[in-house]
This record gives sequence, structure tokens and C-alpha cells, in this order.
Amino acid sequence: MVKLNIVLLEPEIPQNTGNIGRTCKAMGAWLHLIEPLGFSIKDKYLKRAGLDYWKELNVKVYGDYTDFLIKNPQGQKVFLSKKATKQCDRFCYSDNVYLIFGKESVGLPEKMLQKNKDSCVRVPMSACSRSLNLANTVAILSYEVMRQHSFVGLKTEREIKF
Repeated sequence: MVKLNIVLLEPEIPQNTGNIGRTCKAMGAWLHLIEPLGFSIKDKYLKRAGLDYWKELNVKVYGDYTDFLIKNPQGQKVFLSKKATKQCDRFCYSDNVYLIFGKESVGLPEKMLQKNKDSCVRVPMSACSRSLNLANTVAILSYEVMRQHSFVGLKTEREIKF
């Protein structure tokens, strides 16, 4: 079984985090939020984007990145950045992985990327595009991890037989 963890460092937009929570629920993933948050976890937009999944979501909140690392010493840490040289589909993800995403406005801190450069990945995109939406990027990376592990633990059969 794959232990997928989505880590949002200082997320700013409640709708993105709500949507990401919904993706986490669909993937059986944990959502880790590192403060400061740009919204309250009780935010109506967060809950609206997460629909009724939010109350069933496995979510943890941390005071800062150091607190997160202390409480989660195990597992592969993978950092997403458009500055990374490795494509997300050419990286080998372990079965206990933490995908770490930065805030919507600026991404992950440069020092964090430099310190972890061998574990940084990017999603390919058009050269004329500045960035992808955070919630969409989380979904892309999450499905890539699960694809590499043959979607173990996810429903892969159709509900309607033709």
C-alpha cells in the first residue's frame, strides 16, 4: 500500500486547499498544512471546494516546516518546483512519499530547493506559461505517484459494465 502525503507550505488560497483536500480523499492521502495559512481551516470557501469530503479528510497542521520535519522523520521528501531539472514522470517515488508544494504566489523557498536539489521535480509545461494552478499540480503529481505503484489501493474497475 502506498502512503501518499501532500504537504502544502504556507498555502494562501482556500479554494485550492479545499480542492487539494478532495484529491487527497480520492487518493487515500494525508494532507499536511504548514503555517502560516492564508485562511482559516473553517473558511467557507475551503469547505465549499472540498465539498463534504473535508470532514472525512486526514489532515494535520504544523506551526512551521521544522515542526513538520520533526514529526515526520521517515519517508521520501519530494519538492515540486518549476526550477527543478527532473521531470515528475522520470523520478522514482517510494511507497512512503511526501510531495511538498510551496505557496501559490512564490513556490518553495530557494534555500529549501538548493538543499534538496536531488529530490526536486517539475511538471513539463509550455515555455510561455509561468505556472500551473497548485491544485492541478497536486493532482498531476499524486496520480503519477499512484501510477508508478500500479494504483494500488485505488478503485480501477468501472462501475458500469458495457
